[in-house]
Amino acid sequence: MTLSPFKELAVRYLQKYAEKDLGAIKGMFADDIVLRDWKIRVEGKNIALKETQKNFDAADSLVIEILSTYEDENTVAAELKIIVNESEELYVVDVITFNNSGKIASIRAYLGRGDN
Repeated sequence: MTLSPFKELAVRYLQKYAEKDLGAIKGMFADDIVLRDWKIRVEGKNIALKETQKNFDAADSLVIEILSTYEDENTVAAELKIIVNESEELYVVDVITFNNSGKIASIRAYLGRGDN
């Protein structure tokens, strides 16, 4: 099955995040990216990269399982099961928006529950 360009970029971002590959992620972020989750909201590539690095530093290991994806124009929403340090399970929905250049313009992450 062929993925749409934005869905392919979203999946690649999630793969690089699980690999803790900040260099690859840097190339994916727009300069004016907005990053928001249940704890923080930051604007700008450098600050978003610093927050991402903090997450990487706090986790010895990350496994991201994509449970489902939804797409609309320039936005991909991905329902995720994230396992941190082989024990902590997080159920998250990432809403990833892309600009006209195919860079990530925003990521809004919502924490959910894993009990369906």
